[in-house]
Amino acid sequence: MSIDKVVLPLIPAKRYFAIGEVAELCMVKPHVLRYWEQEFTQLRPMKRRGNRRYYQHHEVLMIRRIRELLYDEGFTISGARNHLGGAAAMAMASDDALPVDMDSPDWLREELQAIQKILKSKV
Repeated sequence: MSIDKVVLPLIPAKRYFAIGEVAELCMVKPHVLRYWEQEFTQLRPMKRRGNRRYYQHHEVLMIRRIRELLYDEGFTISGARNHLGGAAAMAMASDDALPVDMDSPDWLREELQAIQKILKSKV
């Protein structure tokens, strides 16, 4: 018996994604994403006013990997957590633990430079 793998939509070239966008890109419900945040320490979306979540590109990729492990490969939550634990834990250890201040001029400057770099690479 052959089960066809779900084809997920392409991830747009954006830096931040709202929870609804991520839910559509990963084909899971927003409440599932909030639950996975509690279960997988690798998922730490930035929170802004009103506790609105903003996911970065690497987190969308991580969610897709979690989805694949759980839905396609049949892992349990703890099995997927253990499977991801090695490499992801190493990456998190080197990551800045401080939250990003989106109201900071430095943050805005860095974002604009990142956008400029993306636009130059497209030309």
